[in-house]
Amino acid sequence: MSGDHGLRSAVPASLQVLQEHPNLQLSLVGDSNAIELELQQHDTAGALPARLDIVHADTTLAMDAPTAQILRGSQGSSLHVALGLLGAGQVDAVVSAGNTTALMALGRRQVDMLHGFSRPAFCSAIPVNKGFSYMLDLGANVDCDARSLHEFALMGTALVSSLEECEVPRVALLSNGREANKGDAVIRLAAEKLAADERLNYCGFVEGDDLHLARAELIVCDGLLGNVALKTAEGTAELAADLVRQSFASHWWYRLLGLMVRPVLGQLRVSLSAEQYGGAFLLGLQGVVVKSHGGSTPRAFRAALEQAVLCVEHKMVPRLAHYLDNQESAEL
Repeated sequence: MSGDHGLRSAVPASLQVLQEHPNLQLSLVGDSNAIELELQQHDTAGALPARLDIVHADTTLAMDAPTAQILRGSQGSSLHVALGLLGAGQVDAVVSAGNTTALMALGRRQVDMLHGFSRPAFCSAIPVNKGFSYMLDLGANVDCDARSLHEFALMGTALVSSLEECEVPRVALLSNGREANKGDAVIRLAAEKLAADERLNYCGFVEGDDLHLARAELIVCDGLLGNVALKTAEGTAELAADLVRQSFASHWWYRLLGLMVRPVLGQLRVSLSAEQYGGAFLLGLQGVVVKSHGGSTPRAFRAALEQAVLCVEHKMVPRLAHYLDNQESAEL
């Protein structure tokens, strides 16, 4: 597992996860001197946990590096080294807080795709009124045909059934209406494919205002629509929080009332926080890859690590391969 950026988050999170999983072996990939200095801040100098390895990498990739530069000059970077370990089968999962474009590009180059999948996709948990649902794609693929959306549904179903107590999650397509005649030709063809696939529990279309109402455990869409929907929801949540703060600060009586309801507001903030679900999964590869946010706190990075551990323990990748056992015979 690797954290390209934010050692101050990755190191304490890794140490905590090691304590909670006695059989876990974990590698930190990056500048070995920087890693060792950070470990010293956590009283591990001279007592490095036996199950924690340091794998040196000469460089890191800039967060804004263009794809061409990533593909030409990534050798020696921490992300290149970490994904190389995954591709070689030396680790079971990679967790990174680095460049998203690099993670996707190098993931496809250094880790084989699962047979039957044409492209990877980002999937993440989103808060709903009854826990969490999952949505994909969230930005990896802007232009998608019906086959790709079908593949995404299979990917997401394997993930949700691995992480949640939901063996056959409901799958919905994000569209501009719930009626069967909504959406463009691609969406309608994808709906036919999902409905015909007995491996999927397809439940129809959902609209944007359904995203947080737990109408489905998995919501499928192309990367453009998914990314816009996710960022819109995050921005709306920030706006609501700002408006609440302004309202309570506008009058002394409201400030007093704010003190009374602070525990409720704090619980609401935790429920909506992205730290709850850690990161996004890059699905479709022959290995577990989790993308944590570049500004992740130790709590958020720990959540991403825990997600990766769960996926490995519950055999998410073999489960996904099982969904594709009869892919050649399915009508795509």
